[in-house]
Amino acid sequence: MQTTRMWIKIVRVLCMVTIAAPFLAGCWDRMEIEERAVVLGVSIDMANTEKAEEQEDEISHLHGTIPAPSKGMIRVAVQIALPGRIPLGPGESGGGGSGSVGKTVWVIEVVGHSLNDAFMNLQQQVSSKLFFGHLRVIVISEAVARKGLENINDYFRRNSEVRRMAWMMVAKGKARKFMEASPPLERVPTLYLMSTLDEGIRMGKFPKDYIGIFWSNVSKKGQEGFLPFVEIKKEQNVEIKGLAYFVGDHMVGVTKPLEIAGYLAVKGINPAGYRVFVQLGSPEQSVMTTATHRRSKIKVQIKDGVPHFTIDIGIELNVEGKVSNDIQINNPDILKLIEEKQGEDAVKFYSDIIKQSQEKGSDYFGFGEIVRARKSQYWNKRIKTAEEWSKMYKQCTFEVKVAMKVRRIGMKGV
Repeated sequence: MQTTRMWIKIVRVLCMVTIAAPFLAGCWDRMEIEERAVVLGVSIDMANTEKAEEQEDEISHLHGTIPAPSKGMIRVAVQIALPGRIPLGPGESGGGGSGSVGKTVWVIEVVGHSLNDAFMNLQQQVSSKLFFGHLRVIVISEAVARKGLENINDYFRRNSEVRRMAWMMVAKGKARKFMEASPPLERVPTLYLMSTLDEGIRMGKFPKDYIGIFWSNVSKKGQEGFLPFVEIKKEQNVEIKGLAYFVGDHMVGVTKPLEIAGYLAVKGINPAGYRVFVQLGSPEQSVMTTATHRRSKIKVQIKDGVPHFTIDIGIELNVEGKVSNDIQINNPDILKLIEEKQGEDAVKFYSDIIKQSQEKGSDYFGFGEIVRARKSQYWNKRIKTAEEWSKMYKQCTFEVKVAMKVRRIGMKGV
């Protein structure tokens, strides 16, 4: 009897130890934050191969025995946070005269034959381990984007530290300039870039397009990806120039800034936030309106073996102002004329955006996914692959219908 009780106690102790062990081993692989080089932003540019090879040391290859790939080289710059310099509280988030890049981040530049090679070279120069868990912004030059993002997407998708809520963007000109910018509104440049796009979403000026969404769209058979196309201005502020859209991993075109509103309207994404001029007669007889709400309904039919899409768009408007005092915007006839004129302009505007994407074979709207979902037999028989959809998309026909409704005209109607 005593032996039985002893074995029961031993079993209980073993069970308690087994249950407690996972909780006690939570810090077995811990690394202090001071031991990490926290990467906040990355820029990627094309490099002159001859000059870059002179700057590169034999870290990942040896001349003559382990040759490097003959593919063109890239130039990578990173922003590394300086310990104790990043503002943590609301009172420290402002910019002002203390917004110098050198006081909050350290910018280092390296070259490499691939992104992995470049980070290998960078790690050789930095004492702490590179950590990408706080990576917020990846800026790619237009030249790199047009050449292709296969290696870049592959590296970051394989890295488990990279968050899918980070932003990837295409820069007009050199991408490195974004790593060295010092905007007065923010002491950390990458946080300013991130907040510019996040606020664009909140104000209805840009769709959600985090790096995870971009990778998801690129992987789809019936949709292509797009990235924000940005440019840095003289005062270190950043302008969203449009959507850089892709075919596979290669950038093929860029929209204008206002055409972002066209994409948002076709997709029915809210809130709405763009303002446009509407001419009622002569250029002097113009009013400015702002969209406040969008709705969109897309139908697809197969006509003569080709998908035909009917897009029904409804937009609610506010009249923001008028150019001439001759316009009586509190007149119901004038309000109806505004709706009709802007509706006519919008039909052509949206149709032209879709036609432009068709010419490039880049369905970044996702019409192919609608065909896959609603006409699956047709897709499985005629399309099957992303490459075939890119060809078929150029032949698709579209009918765009737009209904405008003025809701508010402001406090002063005369």
